Amino acid sequence: MQNSDAVWGIVEKKSAEFFALSDRIWDIPETNYLEYRSAEEHAEMLERQGFRVERGIAGMPTAVMGEAGEDGPVIAILGEFDALPGLSQEAGVAEERPLIDGGNGHGCGHNMLGAGSMLAAAAVKDFLAENGLKGRVRYYGCPAEEGGSSKGFMVRAGVFDDVDIAISWHPAAFAGVNNPISLACNEINFHFSGRASHASATPHLGRSALDAVELMNVGVNYMREHMPSTARIHYAVTDTGGAAPNVVQARATVRYLVRARTLPELLSLVARVKKVAEGAALMTETTVRSEIISGDANLVGNTPLEECMFAQLDRLGPPVFDDADRETALKFQQTFSAEDIAASYGRFALKPKKGQALCEEIFALNAGDGTLVGSTDVGTVSWVVPTVQMRGATYAIGTPGHSWQLVAQGKLPVAHKGTEHAAKVMASTAVELIRNPALIAAAKEDHKARLEGTPFVNPIPDDVEPPLPEKVNG
Repeated sequence: MQNSDAVWGIVEKKSAEFFALSDRIWDIPETNYLEYRSAEEHAEMLERQGFRVERGIAGMPTAVMGEAGEDGPVIAILGEFDALPGLSQEAGVAEERPLIDGGNGHGCGHNMLGAGSMLAAAAVKDFLAENGLKGRVRYYGCPAEEGGSSKGFMVRAGVFDDVDIAISWHPAAFAGVNNPISLACNEINFHFSGRASHASATPHLGRSALDAVELMNVGVNYMREHMPSTARIHYAVTDTGGAAPNVVQARATVRYLVRARTLPELLSLVARVKKVAEGAALMTETTVRSEIISGDANLVGNTPLEECMFAQLDRLGPPVFDDADRETALKFQQTFSAEDIAASYGRFALKPKKGQALCEEIFALNAGDGTLVGSTDVGTVSWVVPTVQMRGATYAIGTPGHSWQLVAQGKLPVAHKGTEHAAKVMASTAVELIRNPALIAAAKEDHKARLEGTPFVNPIPDDVEPPLPEKVNG
């Protein structure tokens, strides 16, 4: 295993240009399927690094793939680069200060995620060439993770069919191997149609689609007592049918995000939500049409891969931060609540340390009880390819996800140091797998055993296409 340490040196030599890539992506935050400049930045960097580059994979203009190496096992390293709406923020400032009112911002650290993953892939590419090893490393630049589920569409298109192992990471407050627990989900629009009428003169002739939406929401809220405690349901009314109260609204739309611990639980819960919608339509004499927008499967773990990655982390140790990093992180901590900080430790089953601003340790394997989790389209990949992820310490302990504070820290030295640390772990994990075919075989056996008796059902139906801007607007 010591032989894999050489790849860490390659990561260090390449780091500066990938920090610059991360910062450039931070500067041009683009949301779901609109990441044209970000995707091109990634494609151009892949070309400069000597990868064979394919743009527009799986029919998505902002999806990119770079491959290097010949023959041997195929190791995929997954990256992302999409931002979030409404989180514009000045870099490095510990107070809310938007650059553009209502603008986008990298509130989930995907500027770091993509750059760090590509840094790992580039280091593995050079290591294979320098050591004459057979094997192929691929970097997948995946758009629209934030509710767009691009990896699910990529799985459906077969772009992972010949991949042996998938590796990824995500920025976090602490470093360690990701506990492979996430929630399967579907995002669904429910479009209600009724009949317009004068709300005072002829109310009896109207059939309110907005009433149907309100009744559906009430019905789903009553469901909460009778669904698994790990499930989650959220909704937003995206079309009220108009702003005039003297008109009975003939149309209205509510968007639901339904989450459950497993794919079978998700499919069952979605079916129940649809029945509530049908009931609301029946009560109001309206009609309803449901439309799935996106969907993610839950993560499937893999013990051999997680143990392999943890061994790399254990040898490398936690990221090294200096006093200036800690001083800056403390300033950000002053903007967090005590609950934010406690939740940050609790997510990884760590005991809070008074005055600690940045990660000082590697959290244990399978840390946390899985209650503080969301959804990720990496989950869908993990059903078709043995997959492992890590968390990389890139910001102050207690930083809320999807917040201006996270955006503000995205270009700090802490972000760069944590990105390099994660890249070293991913790169050495990939090298260890390529040098040890038995480990890949063990990972595949583990994957097969976990899915036995549970056939994969992509939560994105075959007739659903990614909501590309030209299809939505044209």
